[in-house]
Amino acid sequence: MEGAYKPGWFARSTGLIVALYLVLPILIVLPVSMTDQRFLSLPHESLSLQYYRNLFASPEWFASIAQSFWIALGATVLAVVSGTLFAIAAWRLDRRLVNLMRALMLLPLIVPSIVYAIGLYRYFRWWDLLDRIAGVIIAHGVTGIPYVVITVSTALAAFDPRLEQAARGMGANLSQLLRWVILPRIMPGILSGAIFAFIHSWDELVIVLFIASRDVFTLPRRIWDGINENVDPTMAAVAVLLVFFTVLLLLADLAVRKKRDG
Repeated sequence: MEGAYKPGWFARSTGLIVALYLVLPILIVLPVSMTDQRFLSLPHESLSLQYYRNLFASPEWFASIAQSFWIALGATVLAVVSGTLFAIAAWRLDRRLVNLMRALMLLPLIVPSIVYAIGLYRYFRWWDLLDRIAGVIIAHGVTGIPYVVITVSTALAAFDPRLEQAARGMGANLSQLLRWVILPRIMPGILSGAIFAFIHSWDELVIVLFIASRDVFTLPRRIWDGINENVDPTMAAVAVLLVFFTVLLLLADLAVRKKRDG
């Protein structure tokens, strides 16, 4: 477009430096995961895949990976259902009430995780949800709701109200309107929110440290305990796989956004 702003060399250079600063720690993890030493360090003499072999031969790491996956999946379902229903309801209600409700729904993103975790610890004691997978799923699902609310609300903002009017004019009831008109049109926003809710649960540590002890040992918590007890380079191999998995999810989100915008 004519007259569009084009960043100069200083803006481009600054952006490149910031991007390298953010990416460099992630890139360093890759050679560290292939170290030939017995501690976290860069390779000294040659590259080694011994810690990847340790990872794939370890039942403890695999148990944590499986537990994190199922917890993240359950939390994502909870966040998607609750967040989508809230976003649709907020879309139809009075704007003053919506703003208040939306602010309350975004509190898990605003309140520091440690404050939220302390409150959960006291609350979950009453319901016997401490050190329970169900408790972690509920906690992660609630903190994942804001991501779904944001993406679904954005999709609803672009929804053509004439489609709803046409469906109602053809005799569609509320259930049919929701299933055949609204949900298909906002599905990219729902999928995008689901991806971010899954990543949030997959990577979350602070809440798990407060509400779980022995029975729930998610992957981030096993990495945390490994750092405290013994600095095993296997953690770097796990970190590489985590980065790879997260990148795949972000690429999936970009594909969903591209489809939505197209």
